[in-house]
Amino acid sequence: MMTHQYKPVSGIHCEVHCDDVHQHRFTVEIRVPSPQAQQRVALPVWIPGSYLVREFSRHLNGLQAFQGADERPVQQVDKCCWQIECTPQQALVLRYQVQAVDQSVRSAWLDADRGFFNGTSLFLRVDGYADRPHTLHVHPPRSAPAWSLATGLTAVRTRANGFGRYRAADYDELVDCPVEMGPFWSGEFTAGGVTHRLVVAGAAPGFDSARLLDETRRICETVIRFWHGRGKPPFDRYIFFINAVHSGYGGLEHRNSTALICNRADLPRRGEKARTEGHTTLLGLICHEYFHTWCVKRLRPQEFTRYDYSQENYTRLLWFFEGFTSYYDDLLLLRAGLVDLPDYLALLTKTVQQVLQTPGRRVQSVAQASFDAWIRYYRPDADTPNTSVSYYTKGALVALCFDLSLRQSGKGTLDSVMRGLWRRCKGGPMQEADFVAELERCGGRSFSAEVAAWIHGTDELPLRTLLTETGMVWKEIDPAMAQWLGLKVSESTSGVVIDTVLRGGAGEQAGLAPGDEWLAVESGPPGKRQVWRILKLDELRLYGFTPPEPLDIWVSRDRRVLKLRLKVSDPARKIALAAPEKPDAATTWPQA
Repeated sequence: MMTHQYKPVSGIHCEVHCDDVHQHRFTVEIRVPSPQAQQRVALPVWIPGSYLVREFSRHLNGLQAFQGADERPVQQVDKCCWQIECTPQQALVLRYQVQAVDQSVRSAWLDADRGFFNGTSLFLRVDGYADRPHTLHVHPPRSAPAWSLATGLTAVRTRANGFGRYRAADYDELVDCPVEMGPFWSGEFTAGGVTHRLVVAGAAPGFDSARLLDETRRICETVIRFWHGRGKPPFDRYIFFINAVHSGYGGLEHRNSTALICNRADLPRRGEKARTEGHTTLLGLICHEYFHTWCVKRLRPQEFTRYDYSQENYTRLLWFFEGFTSYYDDLLLLRAGLVDLPDYLALLTKTVQQVLQTPGRRVQSVAQASFDAWIRYYRPDADTPNTSVSYYTKGALVALCFDLSLRQSGKGTLDSVMRGLWRRCKGGPMQEADFVAELERCGGRSFSAEVAAWIHGTDELPLRTLLTETGMVWKEIDPAMAQWLGLKVSESTSGVVIDTVLRGGAGEQAGLAPGDEWLAVESGPPGKRQVWRILKLDELRLYGFTPPEPLDIWVSRDRRVLKLRLKVSDPARKIALAAPEKPDAATTWPQA
């Protein structure tokens, strides 16, 4: 049994030990100064910003409770809650282990090279103490004395390497400040009068840290100007945590930091001036999560005024908080000078194409998609594109439509709506009615029809009309083979496997099903027909298929070989957006 000398505190004190790096296990101690007779503690089932019940308690093991030298009975109440029989007013110490085997941004990870955790995965919430101060002491692994630590928590007494004691105002702050440990690279810059820090783990030797530092600074300065002009942001320090891996992508926002994961190859490389597509995607992710510092961490749904960590927290506003943030992440890269106009329009084209190729946009509104996030977005299946729409991508296009409508009226912009919302809600909880009110204030008219159709309805968005009226060029080009066939497939050296059969497409009409292995295509004139094995959809043209001709195919389903006929219809064309050759000087979108 481990013992420590504790100083009396009015709140909760947490200790984290990282010695079991090969077992991928954190050891946690929590001191409760004055417990109740039947003290309850619980671990969150989800982490704010990622709307799925993840059951973090499945990684918690060996919970013990002590008052002095006496061990107290611990009774599990439900999947994530425990009750301890205590002597009231006598300090209680809890000890347990947490398996840290998730390298994503949502949970906890520990091995001989790196440690990382979100507080929602490690720290039990003590009934009666959630609103009281919490302190945290993190001890370095004895096997890795060269490790450093970084976190957004306020330091109380720390070593030069960052390990030591930190404080949080309450439980919410404790679990909203992730901790990164290891031999990471770190650099700083100032934006909006505030120190920002970049912490990068797992970078390859060719990593151009100076370039990423400069690019991130430009993003931060642009976002701060967007919200506050020359004012300061609503935090006094900020950290970007980037975990570079062979293959991975994602981010999770926090009050004064963000945790990101990216492909190692997408970091900028010394000596290379060109920006790869993956690197541009990384910059968009950085901008997206930083924008969230205002839009969802402070300006947030009324339903998130106080998080309930024990169950789903529902809102119909993710189309705004995720969708509008997705609109601005690429747009602000343009305004920061990190992409040019053709690059930006290519990014926008990709978003438009994703939505137009999703039949579920005619089934589910973005408001309903927001509410269903807990059961749909993070649990996609083969039929998801037919029954659901992404509140990220369609939400971004809803933002575009509102922005262009306001600009064409000459009475406002979506920028002014966003800043007006910040002032109206005092940088705090908001409702849809607040958004509608700001729209009407900036636009000088009612937007009830647009709100009903674009947010709560499933009608097509007027993208082509609004973009062409703004001066952009809308081009239609031939679709890819998969779009002709109404399919999403996986291709490998083993062949073609059907992943999704899109509603209303040729594949659905022919009777194709997810999981089918497309073996061959039959072609040739009558009496001379041949059967050809295919490994890629593009090989269909090689064997004589020209859309929209019918096509005889052979597939394998549950070891049975079936012959089907594809009667290909003419699908919606792919689109490409371009700027006019002679742009109107009066057109300010999208640059400002």
